[in-house]
Amino acid sequence: MMPFWIALQFLTTFPVQLKAMPSKQQNGQSVLFYPLVGLIIGAILCGIAMLLQAVPAILSASIILVLWIWLTGGLHLDGLADTADAWVGGFGDAERTLKIMKDPACGPIGVLSLIIICLLKWSALYLLIQKQLYSALVLFPVLGRLAPMFLFLTTDYVREKGLGSSMASYIPKKIALAIMLFVVISSLYSSVLGCIASLATILGLLYLRRKFKQRIGGITGDTVGASIEICECVSLLAFVLGSYFILA
Repeated sequence: MMPFWIALQFLTTFPVQLKAMPSKQQNGQSVLFYPLVGLIIGAILCGIAMLLQAVPAILSASIILVLWIWLTGGLHLDGLADTADAWVGGFGDAERTLKIMKDPACGPIGVLSLIIICLLKWSALYLLIQKQLYSALVLFPVLGRLAPMFLFLTTDYVREKGLGSSMASYIPKKIALAIMLFVVISSLYSSVLGCIASLATILGLLYLRRKFKQRIGGITGDTVGASIEICECVSLLAFVLGSYFILA
């Protein structure tokens, strides 16, 4: 169970205390539990949304978004901001991009990226709640956490001493592929909208992987965090937009 507790501690603000320092193998195995952690986050969001059914959608959407950010400690948003700053400030140069990504300061482009992602998520949540599609909230955190599994399996980790290097080196590949396939198939069975959300996530991941390889030759912890945020947002938007065509 150690890999599960590692994943829960790393990806959430839950008060998890590890009894020992994780090994590289355990860090790699913890990635297998990322979708499960996403499921826990999604279940909490769904439960809160159902409890707030009597509350106006505008307030409910705001509460859920703040809770969503709080549950993850803003970890992935930090990665998104760092990646956005580096991508613009790097001017196409890999070394400069990686250097900016390590800078803890958040520049104007990073701030703008946070505003955009939060605005898109909030708007989509508002429409989702209006349509009373509460159970769908379970899906998006799970799909978002397929991003690390996919990227660690298919893309080089460019920082040799980074935490992600041990994850990428020691992740059980066959089990990870089986979990990814299971998550995608499960979302297909949920509804046509689940299929649309999964397809949007897959296309988004392929696009991000291509851009990461073009610019820096692989991935970093920041780009993985950014990918989680982007995939959550893309799957949420695809689901909500699809609902206006399919459920109209």
